[in-house]
Amino acid sequence: QVTLVESGGGLVQAGGSLRLSCAASGISLRFNFMGWYRQAPGKQRDLVARIGIGGSTNYADSVKGRFTISRDNAKNAVYLQMNSLKPEDTAVYYCNGNLFTNDYWGQGTQVTVSS
Repeated sequence: QVTLVESGGGLVQAGGSLRLSCAASGISLRFNFMGWYRQAPGKQRDLVARIGIGGSTNYADSVKGRFTISRDNAKNAVYLQMNSLKPEDTAVYYCNGNLFTNDYWGQGTQVTVSS
């Protein structure tokens, strides 16, 4: 049973920072890609940032320059450093691990940014 567990969400004022962490268990292989998605109420789940096993990254335009994704392949973990947070960053953030044709998801962690 593959499990992804997120941590680090919470309530922060606009301009503040949070760091999300996600650790995988139940799998010995390294994910091809790991990433973070977010879903605000009434909206679809969208990609925030993704990182390949070699370290290549891509970001949503709305977070470029503010968020940084990183991973620890030895721990099969992924992190998201979020700076200069804005109220529009408020959402449930989901960790994702991709291995070939399989996608695995965490349960989500709430990030709320107050104005």
